[in-house]
Amino acid sequence: MIDLFELYFFEDCPYQDESAELLKLEGKGTLKIRTREAGVCACADDLAEYYEKKGLKVLKYLKDGEKFEPQESIFEAEGELRTLFKFWRVSQTFLTIMCAIAGKTSTFVNSARKENPDVIIAASRKTHPGARRFETKAIRAGGGDVHRNSLSDSIQLSQNHLEVAGELGKLRALKKIEIEPRSREEAFKFAEMSDIMLLDHLSPEELRELGPELKKLNPKLELAVGGIKADKIPEYAPFVNIIVSSAPYYAQPLDFTTKIERIGN
Repeated sequence: MIDLFELYFFEDCPYQDESAELLKLEGKGTLKIRTREAGVCACADDLAEYYEKKGLKVLKYLKDGEKFEPQESIFEAEGELRTLFKFWRVSQTFLTIMCAIAGKTSTFVNSARKENPDVIIAASRKTHPGARRFETKAIRAGGGDVHRNSLSDSIQLSQNHLEVAGELGKLRALKKIEIEPRSREEAFKFAEMSDIMLLDHLSPEELRELGPELKKLNPKLELAVGGIKADKIPEYAPFVNIIVSSAPYYAQPLDFTTKIERIGN
């Protein structure tokens, strides 16, 4: 498996740290990443594992799903100053992004479950290229789930599939079959062969009326909706089992800061 941190740190420092070279930095120090705002932690353990592999000592990190308050320390390590300066900016940026995703997911989950305690907030596979492993982990740290991790782990017949496939016939698969019908008529046509039905672009009122009718045809059918704005989540939650969203991946990164100090002289 590709070590993504190797890629991230190589991109930021492909040869040497010119600033550290100019100052001829030597000796050991500590690095502390602190937050200026509240949130939910994600993926600090992955960063800690990489630090340890590179000979740094990790002093502290928050676990996935742990909540934090302003001025709290998220991650602390010690080791060679040159390495700490090399890792500083990428580490801080990585955590600001992953914690923001976890926090946004948590907000969505709390909003939805006030109306439906059993509803699942599931993130799409519209992750940033090269970051899916961590971004989906951050979704789970925030209490959500992943709708589809990849094309290889689930079946979803989209409207584009239906457009080119022709008559579906009888479908059987070991994995759950999810279908996104193009019309109300197709929703009824495919209800019995679907495990999950993705009903985008319908209003809560339409789902309130359509959902029970579809479940009469297939009591095990789970209903999902996507393509809705965050402030509409509470309106949709009572009428579906799953709300699919890409929004957490694009959460505003949190405001973190990093302090590096020398140990000894």
